[in-house]
Amino acid sequence: MIFHGYFRSSAAWRCRIALNLKGLSYEFRGVHLQKNEHRSDAYRTLNPQALVPSLDVDGLVLTQSLAIMEWLDETYPEVPLLPAEKDLRAQARAFAQIIASDIHPLQNLRVLNHLQASYGVDQAGKEAWCATWIRPGLEACEEIARRQKHGGAFTFGDTPSVADICLVPQLASADRFKVDIADLGRLKEIHAACNALPAFAEAEPARQPDFS
Repeated sequence: MIFHGYFRSSAAWRCRIALNLKGLSYEFRGVHLQKNEHRSDAYRTLNPQALVPSLDVDGLVLTQSLAIMEWLDETYPEVPLLPAEKDLRAQARAFAQIIASDIHPLQNLRVLNHLQASYGVDQAGKEAWCATWIRPGLEACEEIARRQKHGGAFTFGDTPSVADICLVPQLASADRFKVDIADLGRLKEIHAACNALPAFAEAEPARQPDFS
């Protein structure tokens, strides 16, 4: 496996957690977004969308973090990333998609760069823009998490799922863009439970070889 990613990318961070949870080894190749390495001809040949992450498995190139995690789960089912019960699986997928589909794209680097280049939005404006989308999305996640009555440490039980994998990088983005989430107590509890696991701790951006 060759994993192409960037230390700060939330989508790449999700995949690192999933790979770690499953105990899978891989060769890492950094794609520095700030240096526009994702726009190179070589990388576009690998991933026509010119985004990270990409996972190359003996010539099979997988993109989009949720699709990569689903493939990992189907190929290496020993440590499942989805709950065993079908209704909870659907809820976990929905929780993950709130983050990956509704929140994250609007705080993406290319969106923020476009706001600055086309509309002259400064850093304070970018933070206000991000807060507009991050805060309501996380409030919904908080309510969903609170409705679970299983008593486990994670969103949908005693073991982490795609919901928790997506949540951790998103909470880091909330902090980065100065979004106040002090009142989202259940999400903070889940965050602490995740970070106590080596698979999550080792996926932190500051622990990646391309961190700068």
